[in-house]
Amino acid sequence: YKVVDEEAALLRPHIGPIEPGSVFYGGSALQVESFLGLSGDEILYVGDHLFGDVHFSKALLRWRTALILRELESEVDGLREFRKNEIELEQLMADKSALEGEMSAVRLALQRSRLGYADPPAGVTADRNRVDRLRAEIAAIDERITPLAIAASRLRNEAWGPLMRSGIDKSLFARQVEKYADCYTSRVANFVHVSPFALLRASRVDLPHDTWIEGGVR
Repeated sequence: YKVVDEEAALLRPHIGPIEPGSVFYGGSALQVESFLGLSGDEILYVGDHLFGDVHFSKALLRWRTALILRELESEVDGLREFRKNEIELEQLMADKSALEGEMSAVRLALQRSRLGYADPPAGVTADRNRVDRLRAEIAAIDERITPLAIAASRLRNEAWGPLMRSGIDKSLFARQVEKYADCYTSRVANFVHVSPFALLRASRVDLPHDTWIEGGVR
């Protein structure tokens, strides 16, 4: 169909070649490729439906695909507003992890002492009271973590939380976006300053062992 009136969304059946400068609705993908003189990954298909638009365009036609996520702008704003709390949450989790590590070492020392094994490592005392104190410290940290974690899980949506994240991991939807779309953005206008010949590159994805490079413990 040819779009006759964009504001009123009036359509008219169209037969024949595509007319330059006109807007069309539906039609033949092969006709579009013929009109543009392009095919496959030379074409970037922009759509707002993950399966109906993006998945099938990529699977059947091998076009490059861009997914429009209008909710993304609100989510980014929410994450920016929550950033201070997120930093606090990360620090609390790091503190909790350190205490848990210390408690594990003390519990192991107690077990080795009970079974008559060698002395515990230097700096570790087989002290039952120390285990209780560490448990209390961890519980106190948990009380501070809980409201922050709940708030993070409800950003911009009380029921579903963030669109692209589930806790510290990617959401199922985010994984589907990665699988089916070559890129995603909040609106088509974001491409206005991008050349048709530009090569869009993804940023490096961190893996758990990358912390070793930054001085973490193996």
